[in-house]
Amino acid sequence: MRYVKVSKGNKIFYGVVEKERIRQIQGDLFGEYDITDTSYDFNEVTLLAPCKPSKIVAVGLNYKDHAQEMKESIPDTPKLFIKPSTSVIGPEQKIVLPSMSQRVDYEAEIAIVIKKTAKNIAVENAKQYILGYTCLNDVTARDLQKLDAQWTRAKGFDTFAPLGPWITDEIDPNNVDIKLLLNGELKQHSNTSNFIWKAEELVSFISQVMTLLPGDVITTGTPSGIGPMKSGDCVEVTIEGIGTLRNYVE
Repeated sequence: MRYVKVSKGNKIFYGVVEKERIRQIQGDLFGEYDITDTSYDFNEVTLLAPCKPSKIVAVGLNYKDHAQEMKESIPDTPKLFIKPSTSVIGPEQKIVLPSMSQRVDYEAEIAIVIKKTAKNIAVENAKQYILGYTCLNDVTARDLQKLDAQWTRAKGFDTFAPLGPWITDEIDPNNVDIKLLLNGELKQHSNTSNFIWKAEELVSFISQVMTLLPGDVITTGTPSGIGPMKSGDCVEVTIEGIGTLRNYVE
């Protein structure tokens, strides 16, 4: 199933995609809900970021090819950092380049959306706590990242977490193609089979550190091919079985 969050006029609601129409949900996507008979064409609504996480827990290195690109050894455990909820934007929205950075990079990633409160979860039980998967662009001020001992500033600017276009539970997150196109030119291309840690392993590991809440996002790292964006660019994250997250840079 594909879950979307949309606005129509002054109303914001969740829906499910059925036969290329959006059927409105009544209730709580992360609790109890009903799928109503009210439906809309995509051109009648505006797609929003598909969830509002209390936090985005990101993995700094999770593709073998990206580790080689960065000339880093494979770490013994996942390298974690946090992106704030205020960095989230939705499809078609604008990534704003901060004045204090001279180089801002794209990073295509597949993101896990948490369904219910998770703490100290075993790997074999992790799927029970996952609502589904979506696209994320882990926008990074690369020059600031090199200056700071930790990455909060480089990763945490407003608009630095484009998310969407929807959440799906219909894929195997550990074996899908992932691409990034900048102005239509392919810049990143890999497969999540190159993960160092699988999605379920990340959910389990992170839940040993912090409580994951409904709607929280775990973003799983980026493959090789990272590079800069400039004002006026169009950047697209495409993941097999999910779709395309498109944003613009200003």
